[in-house]
Amino acid sequence: MNNTNNSNLLVKQQRLTKAERLQFSLTAQLKGILAGLLLGDLYIAKTKTNVNPWLHFKQSTVHEDYLIHLYELFKIYCPSGPKLKIGALDKRTGKSYKSIYFQTYCLPCFIELQELFYVAGKKVVPLNIGDLLTIEGLCYWICDDGYWQGNGVHLCTDSFTIEEVNLLVKTLTQKFNLECTLNKKNNGYRIRISSGSMPKLQSLLAPHMPSMMRYKIGL
Repeated sequence: MNNTNNSNLLVKQQRLTKAERLQFSLTAQLKGILAGLLLGDLYIAKTKTNVNPWLHFKQSTVHEDYLIHLYELFKIYCPSGPKLKIGALDKRTGKSYKSIYFQTYCLPCFIELQELFYVAGKKVVPLNIGDLLTIEGLCYWICDDGYWQGNGVHLCTDSFTIEEVNLLVKTLTQKFNLECTLNKKNNGYRIRISSGSMPKLQSLLAPHMPSMMRYKIGL
């Protein structure tokens, strides 16, 4: 089903039938974006009693405009709009931190990504990430888990193994012709896209980067 037809189901706030769930699909563009988001903050969840997973998007309220942007991309898959969450009091700082989130319906069109990016409940880098990650996917990966420092872009890949991070470096180097290095960070590794690759990276991503996140690539 295309996005226009998907939108016909947006008005349904109640539980979807099996037939209705089967009508949803992902475009190639959205699959590429999700591949990048899954390297970042996005996570896929499912219950033991439900074979269909759902997507959970969350950002701190500082990035509310970015979260709203993501919701606009995926709202046809969602039963309701973004919600505010106030966390428990942090004893270290004496503050409560606010976040904004939304989640999708449980849908079979998310099963493929869930099986690729999760093994035994742990997020992993798929072996075919080079096929999955598009220019737009790279853009949203940086939006989620990248930052600008020292005239280069750094990617927070600390949660992945060294083998997985090396695979990501290989993808960035071979698919996008970007010069990258690994930086040790505590018990993990982060990727730095060098300053020499910034003109190319900026040229690739500028047409796709949400305006509120362009600073992450030095624009």
